[in-house]
Amino acid sequence: MNIKKILIILDGIVAKKLLDRMISANTKDNHYDIIYLDKTILPLEKPSNFTFYNFDPTSKFKLSPLIKNNFYTEVLLILQNKAETINVVENIRSINAKLNITVYDKWDIDLNDSNIQYYRATEILSNGLFETLPNIPVVAQNVGLKQGEIMEVRIPFGSSYAYRYIGSIKQKDWKISAIYRNGQLIDVRPSLVLKPNDIILMIGQPKVLNNVYNRISRNHGQFPMPFGKNIYLFLDLLKQPEYEIMVLVKNAKILTQSLSNSKLIIRITKPSTFSLLNKIEEQFNDSNNVDIEIDYYNKPVSMLITSDKNRYEIGLLVIGNSLLKYQAITMPLLSLKLPIFKSGYEDIKNIKETLIILNDSKSYEQISPIIFDISTQLKTKIKIYDMNPLGDDHDKDLIEYFESLGDVFNKEININQAHRNPIRELKQEENILQILPIKKTMFEHQFFRFASLDTDILSFDIELHNQILIPIIEN
Repeated sequence: MNIKKILIILDGIVAKKLLDRMISANTKDNHYDIIYLDKTILPLEKPSNFTFYNFDPTSKFKLSPLIKNNFYTEVLLILQNKAETINVVENIRSINAKLNITVYDKWDIDLNDSNIQYYRATEILSNGLFETLPNIPVVAQNVGLKQGEIMEVRIPFGSSYAYRYIGSIKQKDWKISAIYRNGQLIDVRPSLVLKPNDIILMIGQPKVLNNVYNRISRNHGQFPMPFGKNIYLFLDLLKQPEYEIMVLVKNAKILTQSLSNSKLIIRITKPSTFSLLNKIEEQFNDSNNVDIEIDYYNKPVSMLITSDKNRYEIGLLVIGNSLLKYQAITMPLLSLKLPIFKSGYEDIKNIKETLIILNDSKSYEQISPIIFDISTQLKTKIKIYDMNPLGDDHDKDLIEYFESLGDVFNKEININQAHRNPIRELKQEENILQILPIKKTMFEHQFFRFASLDTDILSFDIELHNQILIPIIEN
C-alpha cells in the first residue's frame, strides 16, 4: 500500500476536535506530521503514524526544512487568526509552489491560488441551518440511508483513474453522477477524460464506494483497473496455430500472477481436438485462479467477448497476432475500449524494461499513469524514446510530466534522445514490453504502411516485442 504523507498545522478548539476524530478513525493508511502551537490540543494517545512538532508555523525558517525534506501530498491548515493563516500559506507557497492546501477559513480569504481549497466555516454553518427549514432539499450527507452511499473524491496526481475517459471505467454497483473541474460542474459523458484534481461525486453501495475510493487514491498496483478486474484470453482453436495458442496460454498465466488481484478467464471457441484442450488445461493443474469457458456453438467473436466483458469484468484482453489480422474480429474489439496484450516472440519472463516512444502528446498523456502502474507491478525499468529532443514547449511539458510521475511512483526513467530513426533502434532492443495507445489506424489494412511517419503504427507492426495497447480518446 502507498502511504501518503500529510502535513497538518493546527491551533484552537476546531483543531482539537479534528485531531481527536483523526485518531479515533485512524486506518494507518496515511502518515501525519502535526505542527501545533498549544499543548492542550494534544491527545492522550499518539499513534505511530502521527509525528508531532511544537513550533510557530509563521516562521519560514522553521517550516522550510520540514516541507523540503518530506514529500507531502496535502497540507491542512487550521488556525484561529486570519493574518497568521495568510502568512503560513505564503510561507508554504514560497517553499513549494504546487502543494495542495486545504485552509479552514472564517474570513472569506481568497489568495487567487488554484491549488488552495477553502473550507469556509461560516458558509457551511449557514447551509446546515438553512437545510433545517421546511421544503428545502438537503445536501449529500443527509440523503438516502445516511450510510455513505454518496461520496466525493478528488482524483490525485498519478492515480490510475487520471486521464481515463468515463466510458472506459467499469462502474458496477456504483456510478459517477457529477464532476467538478476548476470549481465548475461539467457534463458527465462517456467521452469525458478525468484529470488530476477533478472532484467526482459517486453514488452506490457504501462498501463498493469505499473500494472505489481506495482504487482512485492509490497510484500503483491497480491495472487492469479501472477498465475491469480480470484478464481474458480469447482462443480460436481453428484459426490459430498450436504454437501461438500455447505461447498465449503461458503469457496469460504469467500476467495473471504478476498483475494486481486478477483472475484469468480463458474463452475457447471452435474446439478442434481434445488433445489441444487437454494441453491447455494441463498448464493450470497447479492453479485455482482460472476459469475455462468453451463455446461449442460457433458464436460470432464480437457476441462472445461483448457478453463476457460484463459477466467476467474483463480488464485486459489477451489475443493472438493471427486473430488481429482479421478486421471482422478487431473492429468489434475496438468498440469495447479494453486494453489488449499482444504477444511477441520474446519470452515475457525475461522482460526487463517498459518502453514507450513519445509520439503525439495527447495520447501519451492519457496513458501515462497506466504505464507507471504496469511497470511497477511487473518490476521493470522505464525507458522513453524522445523523438524530438530539441522539441517544442509541449514536448518538454510532456517529458516534465513523465519525470513528475516518476517521482510519484518512485521510478527512475531512462530518456533516450532519439536523434536516429527510433523504429530502427526499437528493433535492436531486447526483453522489453512496449506500451502503446490504441489507434484505429493500427488495425486498418493500408498500402505503404511501412512509409508511415506514425511510430505507433510502425511499432504495432513489429512482432518481436510484447506489447500492451491502451484505449484512448482519439480526435
